[in-house]
Amino acid sequence: MQPPRLTTLAQSLPDSVPFVGPETQERARGAVFQARLGANENLFGPSPRAIEAMKLAVADVWMYGDPENHDLRHALAAHHGVSANNIIVGEGIDALLGNLVRLMVAPGDRVVTSEGAYPTFNFHVAAVGGSVEKVPYRDDYEDPAALVARAKACDARLIYLANPDNPMGSWHGAGVITAMIDALPENCLLCLDEAYIEMAPAGTAPAFVTDDPRVLRMRTFSKAYGMAGARIGYAIGAQSMVKAFDKLRNHFGVGRIAQAGALAALADQVWLAEVLERITASRAKIGEIGRANGLIPLNSATNFVTLDCGGDGAKARALVAALAAENVFVRMPFAAPQNRCIRISAGGDAEMAYLADALPRALRRS
Repeated sequence: MQPPRLTTLAQSLPDSVPFVGPETQERARGAVFQARLGANENLFGPSPRAIEAMKLAVADVWMYGDPENHDLRHALAAHHGVSANNIIVGEGIDALLGNLVRLMVAPGDRVVTSEGAYPTFNFHVAAVGGSVEKVPYRDDYEDPAALVARAKACDARLIYLANPDNPMGSWHGAGVITAMIDALPENCLLCLDEAYIEMAPAGTAPAFVTDDPRVLRMRTFSKAYGMAGARIGYAIGAQSMVKAFDKLRNHFGVGRIAQAGALAALADQVWLAEVLERITASRAKIGEIGRANGLIPLNSATNFVTLDCGGDGAKARALVAALAAENVFVRMPFAAPQNRCIRISAGGDAEMAYLADALPRALRRS
């Protein structure tokens, strides 16, 4: 019996995911990681007020979440000084990226990103038959001018830029981003992924210009707010673009518990400030541990630190495997020359002590 046939496009796609989760690795190894430092999760967790709000919402989980995300959108609007009509909420930035690509990219259309940047964007582009044009990093920074130049050369529909950047942790100031927006070609939208923006220095994020349809800025509760497992993010942009998401989004995708948690987390800016202090301290500790073992920490505006291993991808890959053997989960950039590095998420004292103890053994093992 012949199974139903997939579309030609679906048949051409690999049946893989951009990231192999730590749980998958733990099942393969038959052991759990003692220091889970590879997924850029916020080990300091969400606000206690968010936890309590989610606990209370459990009793109402028999109901669907509000498909308009009304309360959260209005709270976010007040927080950022924009209109609720300029905000769309979704199941994390990943889902918002998928919907944006579906809205903007037809088969054969070109998009532009950086070689080695966040791979889930490319995953969504491939799923709709788009073509990805890549430009290299410049001195471990994404290159806004080169991204714009490539977009002009190939008549791109969309540019993807993360600021601060994953996987390198580098960032550009608001002036650089504003100049990039001013230089965008006609009929090209900039998707500005600001997942780590709360952890960046003042002056990194440009002011919101919500009547500019050429820019869509994406943010999340997964990183600084410590709610990665809740899958809740949002985008800020011109009302016309935000409204377009209603054409195809999963209207009940953000559950009632996640909405309640995000609303409470946003209201607890005191907790957020405390977490940001802990992240800053942990970044310094990761740099100290790296330097003590001959690795070079790169400056970071995120909740992770990228360590230069001083070799090539093979050397970094061997160290990732050796750390896994020591029950430490870390990741590394995918593309050369950034793949000479490993990437370690911020953690508490226990995780940092475990890393400091395991890294010298892993280096000897690798």
